[in-house]
Amino acid sequence: MNKPLRRVAVFCGLLVLALLLRVNYVQFVQAGQLANDPKNRRVAINQYAQPRGDIIVDGKAITGHTETTGSDFKYKRTYTDGAMWAPVTGHASQAYGTTFLEGVEDKFLTGDDDRLFFNRTIDLLTGKQRQGGNVVTTLNPKAQKAAFTGLGDKKGAVVALDPQTGAILAMASTPSYDPSTIAGNSLTDQKNWIALDKKNNPDDPTQNRALRISYPPGSTFKLVTAAAALENGKYPDIDAKTTSPDPYTPQGTTVPLRNEGHIKCKDVSLRDALKVSCNTVFGKLGADLGEKAMLDEAEKFGFNKEQFVPVRAAASNFDTDMSTDKVAQSSIGQYDTAATPLQMAMVASAIANNGVLMQPYEVDKLVAPNLSTISQTTPKEMSKPLSPENAQKLQSMMETVVNDGTGKNAKIAGVRVGGKTGTAQHGVNNDKAPYAWFVSYAMTDHGSPVAVAVVVEDGSANRDDISGGGLAAPIAKAVMEAVLNK
Repeated sequence: MNKPLRRVAVFCGLLVLALLLRVNYVQFVQAGQLANDPKNRRVAINQYAQPRGDIIVDGKAITGHTETTGSDFKYKRTYTDGAMWAPVTGHASQAYGTTFLEGVEDKFLTGDDDRLFFNRTIDLLTGKQRQGGNVVTTLNPKAQKAAFTGLGDKKGAVVALDPQTGAILAMASTPSYDPSTIAGNSLTDQKNWIALDKKNNPDDPTQNRALRISYPPGSTFKLVTAAAALENGKYPDIDAKTTSPDPYTPQGTTVPLRNEGHIKCKDVSLRDALKVSCNTVFGKLGADLGEKAMLDEAEKFGFNKEQFVPVRAAASNFDTDMSTDKVAQSSIGQYDTAATPLQMAMVASAIANNGVLMQPYEVDKLVAPNLSTISQTTPKEMSKPLSPENAQKLQSMMETVVNDGTGKNAKIAGVRVGGKTGTAQHGVNNDKAPYAWFVSYAMTDHGSPVAVAVVVEDGSANRDDISGGGLAAPIAKAVMEAVLNK
């Protein structure tokens, strides 16, 4: 072979070698990445080639499926009472992907989860169509309906927890939307999606306000301040007088902290201060305790940390570097203090559970298509923000709020109910309508079966009529009654 031909042969050999190396690299190294690439349409086609497993509430599926025509996607998702359950399920859309439980548990619902390998193998051998697993939730349908109906056309959110286990019993957010309207990939689904976009709909109905929006908690945060005071031995006797001037001017400012209305707050006890919601008492308490003590207590309740239920919940905030006057403001739920409805439900839950905060969760178990349990959630202790003795003192204070104070609209005959109202100011110079809060628990002889947090953003209401006791407490009462009457 002459020299030019030899060079051509060597060059061609190198090209073949490079091709072989590339093919093996794609097949073995990049296989997983390419198989899961969102731009790989075969992934989406495979995802909707068989019915998804269902999301289950109280033994009944709140999701379903239907066959589609004129598309290479065979099945699309359907929802029962979609708007009511959207904050729980999220959406599974052929065009716009998955969110919330539909997203977090997507592989299990489609049957692609490694834990379903045995089931997939059996289906393959028997010729059955591959099936997805089911996600069994902790939600209580009556409590969810009470929350969703109670919010009505108002903008807001509700979270209800079982204090003894951390199980989420209700999670409502309004305004909402029906995920069925965007489940396909048609022009109609596209129009519906555009209409839901926050750019076109300022109410942002696809937002989960229960988990993803942190609001100024207003006076409901005084529960955390009261807990810090009790845990640090500031006022062991909740009926003893405090040292609390009215008005109170914190160190570092000349602007006095005042109380709303004409309530008497000078030197009142912790019980009376919570009953009528004294800013001066709790502002001074926070300043006296100092930032570290307040921060430690807030973080024991879950502040400054994302929660996963398993859907991600935004971190609530208590600042870590403040002057004394800012600590005072933060201790009454103002300044930069912010909390999700889930967070404030956790606060009420820990108090009701004698100081033990359980990790919140909304998935009870994952079930294979053959109904065998693949994964079961075990309740887990998250922290102990309060001693049992101090938790019971705070329970007594909260029950006074409901029986004799600002939370009377949450009373339930024959049941111990504790609560705290809040009217959270926001906007530049507080020029926007405040948020109405109510956090509470209902307790029977067998312990506390439910803790609830409600926030209402009611910008259409008369400013003077906006209060946690007026707007939010009746919703919390309805949710608690739904759980109690199960």
